[in-house]
Amino acid sequence: MVIQLKDGEVVVALRDDLAPKHVEQIKKLVRAGEYDNVAFHRVIEGFMAQTGDVQFGDLTEAYNSQRVGTGGSSLGTIEAEFSAESFVRGTVGMARAQDPNSANSQFFIMFAPGSFLDGQYTVVGNVESGMEFVDNIKRGEGPNGAVTDPDRMISARIAADAN
Repeated sequence: MVIQLKDGEVVVALRDDLAPKHVEQIKKLVRAGEYDNVAFHRVIEGFMAQTGDVQFGDLTEAYNSQRVGTGGSSLGTIEAEFSAESFVRGTVGMARAQDPNSANSQFFIMFAPGSFLDGQYTVVGNVESGMEFVDNIKRGEGPNGAVTDPDRMISARIAADAN
């Protein structure tokens, strides 16, 4: 998956070997253009940047600053696909509610290791290049990292589709 950010492209190697159902859902959302213009609504320094709320996070249509982070897609939730992979800098994981089987469209990119997430969240990929652009994403405020006037995924595409 290639994500265009304000400063450049981020290439994510999707891990269908670890989380085939999650990766399939991400690919469907990317191919439908659902991630285009979606905000990084929760960004915590030294931890991670979260995005992917296609319901309330689209900054060009239907953005809702009060509800962003609570929405998903029409594709429904996915059962957890936990693995032995560790959450390290550049790991991409699926966000979810309290229920481990509640992931839908939101994901996060780790700024730093977070071993406390290991075995609790589904790993869906790893940043292969462009992590310096992830590092430039606007940080949020307060303990939950809510971002005012957030940065966005300008666009997302599946690299293999270009062939």
